[in-house]
Amino acid sequence: VLVLLGAFGVSRCTSDTPNRTASLPAVPAVVFDTEMKAANGNAIKLSNYSGKVLFVNLWAPWCGPCRMETPELVKLHKQYQARGVEFVGLSTEDPNTSAQKVRDFVTQYGVDYQIGWATREVALSLMQGKSTILQSFIITRHGKLWKRIDGFHPVSTPPELKKALEEALAEG
Repeated sequence: VLVLLGAFGVSRCTSDTPNRTASLPAVPAVVFDTEMKAANGNAIKLSNYSGKVLFVNLWAPWCGPCRMETPELVKLHKQYQARGVEFVGLSTEDPNTSAQKVRDFVTQYGVDYQIGWATREVALSLMQGKSTILQSFIITRHGKLWKRIDGFHPVSTPPELKKALEEALAEG
């Protein structure tokens, strides 16, 4: 069982956006190659999205900032899906004990992108030692980490996400 502590307040950390794909860190193979359980009963494997810009969101149903961010992610998904951006939300909760909460969350917020559960290995690889929940990652078409966003601020995070998605799409 993956137990992670979450931040209940509105939080935000920034990171510098890299200028060149070649200098970006590669996302660990375990993140792409691990099969994870999806809320719809299917499997999620991030390698199935290779060649596309990928937005991965680590969240939990109990996370306050996650509840604020989700409507923004639904809007962004509608805006960017036709341009080749895929969104995947991965809960850090145990899929056996949180399945109904996750399904209720998806229904309540009208989530129309893939939702599932991160395995312990995938979550730890993405989080790189940070234990707070609400972390998002924009991954280039070539499997490089373009941007990491910790937390959510209702005013500054949505434009930050749009800017990072545009940059990742322009990177080619």
